[in-house]
Amino acid sequence: MSTLPFDSSVYAARLERASALAAEAGLDAVVVGPGPDLKYLVGVEGDTIERLTALVLGPGLEATVVVPRMELAKVRSTAVGSLGLAVSDWVDGENPYDLVAAAVGKTTRVGVSDALPALHVIPLGERLSTGLELATPVLREGRMIKDSAEAAELRRAGDAIDAVHRRVPEWLRAGRTEREVAADIAEAIVAEGHETVEFVIVGSGPNGADPHHEVSDRVIEDGDIVVVDIGGAVPSGYNSDSTRTYAVGTPDPEAAERIAVLVRAQQAAVDAARPGVTASEVDAAARQVLADAGLGEAFLHRTGHGIGVSVHEEPYIAPGNDLVLREGMAFSIEPGIYFAGEWGARIEDIVVLTADGCERLNTSEHALRSV
Repeated sequence: MSTLPFDSSVYAARLERASALAAEAGLDAVVVGPGPDLKYLVGVEGDTIERLTALVLGPGLEATVVVPRMELAKVRSTAVGSLGLAVSDWVDGENPYDLVAAAVGKTTRVGVSDALPALHVIPLGERLSTGLELATPVLREGRMIKDSAEAAELRRAGDAIDAVHRRVPEWLRAGRTEREVAADIAEAIVAEGHETVEFVIVGSGPNGADPHHEVSDRVIEDGDIVVVDIGGAVPSGYNSDSTRTYAVGTPDPEAAERIAVLVRAQQAAVDAARPGVTASEVDAAARQVLADAGLGEAFLHRTGHGIGVSVHEEPYIAPGNDLVLREGMAFSIEPGIYFAGEWGARIEDIVVLTADGCERLNTSEHALRSV
């Protein structure tokens, strides 16, 4: 039985668009291995293992899935089966690269998905006797623009993670370890509607100054500033990602003042996010507020990243990225400030661009919340 989150016509349209984009890019064929691109195009989860699974598509080509026979039933339960795509299955001892070559045919330019490992790229290149190139510019284009069904799934994920943030005060208190708080949060992520927990960051006190700190056995203390960055995937595979900053007890007044500036910076970037501006302009909107308050050097990373079937995907909201934003793009807006050895703070929402602005998918309280 198929467990696809969308009607098969959605996947048919995605395949057709991918082939058209390949033609525009001058690629004769695209080979897509397991990873978010394969999941997006045909709903196949797949694993990047020593046995090759790959989708071959391109202008004028019959879309074909090369798959180990032991995975055949699972693959056929996806859009591969509902669309009746061609399947070339193989068993151990046979050469799957011959099957890919047969599906590709006589070509001069072949692109591969960026998740296809060297384990398969090198023998594939040898078998095709042609230079391989990344198909990222082709594959990212489809995934960057979310349709209404995808936006609805991101909205569902946003509501679910908001529900978790509203419950954080149940678990966050002095005397508990970060790890203990994170365990309660992870349980709630599933209870509130996610299928999987993708990450839980609980950074208390000086640990919050590390943007990618996860959890530790540090005991949370009264007065700590605590960064809670959490996300998961709802059953359709679309992800949530939201960060809030909490104070345990009464926060230091200077820290509270700086975090209030951060909240304004995050709002400035949300206000700037609309079709027609560049990704770097949205980044600059947050960065300028922090710089004006003397906090520019404390902002250590980009303002945001795209989100969908991957937690991190294009577009990246970063300095120097002149990509013009378009309606349907979905990304995080998450400026942060970090003071090594002391504390850190970050505020993050997911937004989806509308015709004249953006819809913020996370609405839980943004201001520093004392628990």
